[in-house]
Amino acid sequence: MKVGFVGLGIMGKPMAKNLLKDGHELRVFDIVPESVKEVVAAGAAAAQSAADAAAGQEVTITMLPDGPDVEAAVLGPKGVLEGAAAGSAIVDMSSISPLVAQKVGKACAAKGVHFMDAPVSGGEPKAIDGTLAIMAGGTKEVFDRAAPLFHSMGSSAILTGPVGAGNVTKLANQIMVACNIAAMGEALVLATKAGLDPEVVFDAVKGGLAGSTVLNAKAPMVIARNFKPGFRIRLHQKDLRNALLAAESMKVSLPLTSMVQQMLMSLMNNGRGDYDHSGIVTMIEDMAQVEVRKPKG
Repeated sequence: MKVGFVGLGIMGKPMAKNLLKDGHELRVFDIVPESVKEVVAAGAAAAQSAADAAAGQEVTITMLPDGPDVEAAVLGPKGVLEGAAAGSAIVDMSSISPLVAQKVGKACAAKGVHFMDAPVSGGEPKAIDGTLAIMAGGTKEVFDRAAPLFHSMGSSAILTGPVGAGNVTKLANQIMVACNIAAMGEALVLATKAGLDPEVVFDAVKGGLAGSTVLNAKAPMVIARNFKPGFRIRLHQKDLRNALLAAESMKVSLPLTSMVQQMLMSLMNNGRGDYDHSGIVTMIEDMAQVEVRKPKG
């Protein structure tokens, strides 16, 4: 397929490369020239603007940090919607507020352009492997059109409802992941403070009911003191903020989400916003004055 791609960050760059590997023709744009050069070296064509990336394409994908970035890149001057032709589709794979997704969707519809929100889960490792979980919101027509692209970037893609539903599903995902990491952090801090080897504790519990994909991915990172970001704390804080704003609009109480969001905010204020979100454990460590790591000797 002929595809425009806007946003070549930590997630967008490997996603674009996987589309190229499957033979799709890409025209790419990012405000960071080095990122564009890297994807062009892999076989893409360079665009001069988001509008230029979308011009003449069947589908244009956007992968950006937050709602305001999506609004600017799609609806702003030289934005995707300016270049997109009627009948083409814009698929926003960013994690943003469902309300922003619906706003962008309405603007696209007014120009005869199809829109779908399709955020992803899996972080940088799964973006590189092409095994992301994709949660889509929109019509079945657009979902079917984008399906070959989803297949190149992910191991699963599910249509969850109309525009905005993809991001509601992603927010639900982010709540579960954040609370899981926080609970894991408390558990491993307790075990370490009690004199146990956290790796042994991890091995003992991972096969039981406490086992999870989150535990398997994040516990080894914490024990190895590896907080290189697969998904940054500041981005997870943004997702939980969006979840709380959506919940407030629907009068839904999210007490655990609120607590973990405040923990993430504190970590950002302490200079840890670019840690991997497994770094939530460091706040719990600070309070207990212990580091989760293998005992010496």
